[in-house]
This record gives sequence, C-alpha cells and structure tokens, in this order.
Amino acid sequence: MNKTNQQAQRDYARMSNHIHVVLRNRPDLTAQWTDEEVVLRWWRQHPLRRNADGSPAEPEPQEIAALLADTEALVEHRRRLSSISWWMRSLCEPIARRANREDRVTGRFFEGRFKSQALLDESAILACSIYVDLNPIRAKLADTPETSKFTGAFERILARQAAGAAMLDGNQAAKIAAARDAWLSPVPEQDARGMAAAAPSTARASNRGFLPVSLDDYLALLDWTGRQIRADKRGAIPADLRPILERLAINADTWLDTVSCFGRWFHRAVGRLSSMAARANRSGRFWFQGLRFSDLAFD
Repeated sequence: MNKTNQQAQRDYARMSNHIHVVLRNRPDLTAQWTDEEVVLRWWRQHPLRRNADGSPAEPEPQEIAALLADTEALVEHRRRLSSISWWMRSLCEPIARRANREDRVTGRFFEGRFKSQALLDESAILACSIYVDLNPIRAKLADTPETSKFTGAFERILARQAAGAAMLDGNQAAKIAAARDAWLSPVPEQDARGMAAAAPSTARASNRGFLPVSLDDYLALLDWTGRQIRADKRGAIPADLRPILERLAINADTWLDTVSCFGRWFHRAVGRLSSMAARANRSGRFWFQGLRFSDLAFD
C-alpha cells in the first residue's frame, strides 16, 4: 500500500467513528409553549405508538389527555426539549441499537459521553460552523462543499439549487427538494427586512438564524476556505470575503489556521477574549484553556 492510500485510510478512519454537530438550545422557547404543544413535540420524538413505516402515529385524544395529566412528567419533558444532553442521547441511542443489531452484539456502543464546546459569540459560531462543514474536505473524502454529503452545507446548497428551479418552472419535485434543509437553522440571523425570523416552521422550533451574514456570503467563504485546505496551499483572503470576517471580529490573517486547528485549539469554550473572560467569571474560574489561540483567531 502506497503512502497516499495509507493517508487516505487514516483520514477516513478519523471521520468514520464520530460526528460533529452545532447545536443551539432554546429554553426561552420551551418556556413559552403550551402544555399541549410540549406533549405533541415530545410525542413526535418519543411516540408511544408507531406506524408500519416506523413514523410516529398520531396520538389519540385520550393519550394526549393522559400525558397532560402527569404534571411531573410534563415539567421534565419541557426541560428535556431544550436539553443538549438529552438531544445527544436521542441521537446516539438509535445509532447504538442499530449497530448492535447489525453486529449481533450487546453492550455499550459509544466509548464515552459526548464532548462539547460552548460557542460564546458569533466569531466562534462562524469558525466552528465552517470547521464542521469542511470536515469531509479536510479528511480528503470530498473536494468541494457541494460534494460533501452528510453536512449541513451540502443540504443548504441542494435546497438553494432546488429553490431556484422551483421558482423558474414551479416543479413540485423541486419545491419538495427546496425544503430539504428545513430542519436546519437558517444562516441569516435576520430576514431581508431586518426583522428576526421568529415564526416557527413545522420542521424546527424557530426560524431564527445564527449569523449576521447571508447564506450566499456564508457559502462563498466556505467554498474559498475549503479550496485552500484541499489544495494544501495558502492564498490571501479575497477582498469581497474579508469584510465578512471583519464584521465578526475574526483575524483574517489566521483564518485558515483557525478553521484547520479548531478542534485542537479550543476545548470547553470558544470566543473572543472578552467573551471567554466573562464566561470564566460566571463559572467561578480565572480563565479557560485556549486564551492564547483565542487572541490569535479573534480580534
């Protein structure tokens, strides 16, 4: 086996045994939901009955009434619907059960509890999102974001392309494909009128975005960064992309290192120095590991 193939196998192994997700929990939203909405949302995630195809069956009125009557469970369900730990459990448990069935084994599937980093500001959110979306490219499993399957960027790109096709010819299949990213948080924090997109959709709890940039700006920065990493060479940040980083107080000169080394540079918390100091103070600590890299990455 030549050196190239050996490296390819190592890259694949690093990607094949874990996943990266960027999550935002919204306890402020769950607190506003009615008891019935909490019950319905919990049922969709953990139904007591399922259809033949495995999808959640519609709850009967008496089942909803029984869940509403259990006030202690209702409080716990409301808490769990905004819990990152419970979300990870809900994600990992079906994977573990299926893997054990396929391997005909029992016991623990994942080695340990998930690791997480608190993203303290928009600078950290942008760097982490780009890092996660470029995982397949960095591991040499894909050349470009539009070929990076199983990433949020891949879903957003295909949905964007389908939306354009739907607008041109009104094709029903294109309209369905255009909704394939409906489970993802939108990228722009505000809509074109400058108003927060707060109206909930059927696929997610909130339409609130997570960055003060457009989807096109995000994809342009993602594409350029991915090409630099894939080609293993460093180019200068283009003039049209530099303002995106400047707006989010990110050091353009160290941008590629920030994305490439994100997982090694940062641990419990990520953000500008002021954000890191404030978080450490609230946690009763003097500092968090990664302050030096935070100073390098963010202005």
